Amino acid sequence: MNLKLAKAFPIDTSNRYGRADRSALGRWFWEIDRVLLVLVAVLIAVGLVAVAAASPAAAQRYSGGAVTFPPLYHFYRQLVWLALSVPVMIFISMLPREQLKRLCALGAAICIGMMILIPVIGQEVNGAKRWIGLGFTQLQPSEFLKPFFIVTVAWLLSLKEKDRGLPVMMLSAALTGLVAVLLMLQPDFGSTIIFGAVWVAMIAIAGANLRLLAGMAIGGIVGVILAYFFYDVATVRIDGFLFGEGDNFQVENAMRTLTAGGLLGMGPGGGTRKFHLPEPHTDYIFSVIGEEFGLIACMAIAAIYCAIVVRVLVKLLDEDEPFAILAAAGLAAQFGLQALINMAVNVQLAPSKGMTLPFISYGGSSMLALSIGMGLLLAFTRRNPYLKRSPYVVTWSGERAAT
Repeated sequence: MNLKLAKAFPIDTSNRYGRADRSALGRWFWEIDRVLLVLVAVLIAVGLVAVAAASPAAAQRYSGGAVTFPPLYHFYRQLVWLALSVPVMIFISMLPREQLKRLCALGAAICIGMMILIPVIGQEVNGAKRWIGLGFTQLQPSEFLKPFFIVTVAWLLSLKEKDRGLPVMMLSAALTGLVAVLLMLQPDFGSTIIFGAVWVAMIAIAGANLRLLAGMAIGGIVGVILAYFFYDVATVRIDGFLFGEGDNFQVENAMRTLTAGGLLGMGPGGGTRKFHLPEPHTDYIFSVIGEEFGLIACMAIAAIYCAIVVRVLVKLLDEDEPFAILAAAGLAAQFGLQALINMAVNVQLAPSKGMTLPFISYGGSSMLALSIGMGLLLAFTRRNPYLKRSPYVVTWSGERAAT
C-alpha cells in the first residue's frame, strides 16, 4: 500500500527550491540580500498608498481648461511605471559585476551626451530645462546618470589597486566637474550637490588624504556662497529659509500639512490641506503621508530609509573587493541623501528643492532610475552562501592584511 502511494505521489528529490538549485533564479534567490529586498518592497508598497492618497490633489491641481484628470490618474500611471521598473531592478540584480561595470560606463556616456543636448532640444518646466520629450512622457537624463556615474567612478577609483601611478583621483574629479557644469546649465543646484557629496564620500573611502578632503569641504562652502550671490534661484530659496524673506508658501504649507494629522493621521482620503500643496504627489508627498497617516508613519518611513543604508554598510564589512565596496557605498549614500533632502524640505530643515522621495514619490524617470540604482545595489551586495570569505582583505595599497 505504501509503495503504491509512493508511486502515485512521488517526492521531489531535486531540491528545486533549496540551496542546491543552480538555476539562474535559484542562485539569485539564495545570493540576494533578502532583507534589503523586503525593505525596498515595503517602500514601494508605501509609495503606492501615498500616491493614491496624493493623486486627487495632484489631479485637481493639473486639471484646467480642456484638460481634466481623473482623481486616481497619477496612481494608475505609477502602477504602469512600477510594472516596468521592478522587473528592470530584478534583472539588473542578477547580472555579474564585470558586466555591470561596462553597462554603467556606457550608460554614463549616453546620459552625459543627452545632457549636453538638453540646452538645444530640452523641454522647460517651471523655469528649468532638464527634460527631453518623448511624446508620451518626459525623460530626465540626470536621474539616470546618478547610478551610472557612481559605478563608473567606483571603477575608476578601484583601478588604483592595480596601478598606483594612475591619476584616478584627477580623472574622477574631471568627470564630476563636467557633470556639475552640465547640471548648473539646466539649472539644477540640488542635484549638483548630491553628485559632489557622493563623489567626496567615495574618494574618502578610497583613501584620499585629509588635506584633500579638507580642501573639498572648503571648496563646497565656497561653491554654496558663490551660488547664493550669482544663482538667483539659490538666493531666493536661501533667503527664504534663513531669513523668512520672499515667498515661503511651499515649505510653510508643507510643514502645516505634515503636522495636521497629528500622531495617527486623519485616515486615507481624509486630508484636506494636501489640496493646497504645489506638488503633493512628488516633492511634498511626505507631508501628505503625515496628514493622512500621521507622524508615526513618517517616522517609520524615515527608519526604513535609515535601515536600508545601515544594512548596506553592514554587508560591506564582509566585502573584500574595493570596486564593490566603493560602488555599493556610493549608491547607498546617494539613496540616503536624496531621501534625507526630501524629508528635510518637508519639515523646514532645508530650502525648497524639487527632489523626489525614493520609491514613494510619483515619477517615471525617478522610479525607473531608482530601480536601476537599487538593482545595482542588490547586485553588489549579493553573497554566495557556500563561499567562505577570505581571512584577509586587500588594502588600497595592494597589501594583504589579516581581518
